[in-house]
Amino acid sequence: HSNPQRTMASENNFTVTEFIIMGLSDRQELQLPLFILFLGIYIVSMVGNLVLILVIRISSQLHTPMYYFLSNLSFIDLCYSSVITPKMLVNFLSKKNIISYSGCLTQFFFFCSFAVSECYMLTAMAYDRYVAICSPLHYTVTMSQKICSLLVSGVYTMGTFSGLVQTVYLAKLFFCQGNVISNYFCDILPLLKLSCSSTYINELLMMFLVGFNSLVTTLPIFISYAFIFSSILSIHTAKGRSKAFSTCGSHLTGVIIFYGSIIFMYYKPVSSYNVIQEKVASVIYTMVIPMLNPLIYSLRNKDVKDSLRKKTMTFMPCFFFCGLFILFLMPL
Repeated sequence: HSNPQRTMASENNFTVTEFIIMGLSDRQELQLPLFILFLGIYIVSMVGNLVLILVIRISSQLHTPMYYFLSNLSFIDLCYSSVITPKMLVNFLSKKNIISYSGCLTQFFFFCSFAVSECYMLTAMAYDRYVAICSPLHYTVTMSQKICSLLVSGVYTMGTFSGLVQTVYLAKLFFCQGNVISNYFCDILPLLKLSCSSTYINELLMMFLVGFNSLVTTLPIFISYAFIFSSILSIHTAKGRSKAFSTCGSHLTGVIIFYGSIIFMYYKPVSSYNVIQEKVASVIYTMVIPMLNPLIYSLRNKDVKDSLRKKTMTFMPCFFFCGLFILFLMPL
């Protein structure tokens, strides 16, 4: 005999072919100001990260492991911001904010994959700084092109695996508690709230993956910086210590902001879900951090600023095409 509750859930599941995204605010008078604000953030993020990728690619003095990781970090920020922000901007101007079931799962998969990839990229960058400061004589050998390529491949592999596992288990759920997502994109917590199936496995999996990825990425960062600070304190000149601290300070700032918002968002049971708090945390790591990363990591860097000054005319078409890309993207 079939389980009537399960049958009802199955029937309801087939009726959910699309979701309605509530967005950041349902107040009509805030839609245009929010659109302008987040369009500005997105443009700054796009231009900043694209310029950073290009300047690293075309400037031979920046062809070092540190900038190789930075260009990949910018690529990740560019991608996972673009997975969410264009759709959100369109929703500010639409009366009914709809996303298909398959589109929702696709958005979540790419968002999760790039977010996890960022965690591992930050760890690779911390290891690079550890080798540069604590073992400078062996830096060229230890951070060879082959090693750097393997590290970056591992970063994207872990991101894709985490996104795929979460999405597969999310697709197994039945949705019969309505189709209104109380967020501005398809994130796992609001989706679990809509499910009429047991979400125990999903919650367990989410907490395990967040815990595992957090531990595997933050522990090496803490260990690396313990050795880095020890080495810095042994530097006798104030100028040398200041230079070493400035190199690591930007990375530490990015790590604290990113991990703080991620852990606040996900490392807790679904029952404690708070819509306003989650939206604020989501905005920080989906839009604000991708905008800030080019600034806090590299645009303060003397080598990058020198390269930008030399290549100013080269980047003028970049600004032009970024503007065209965003204008054409808006109606989609």
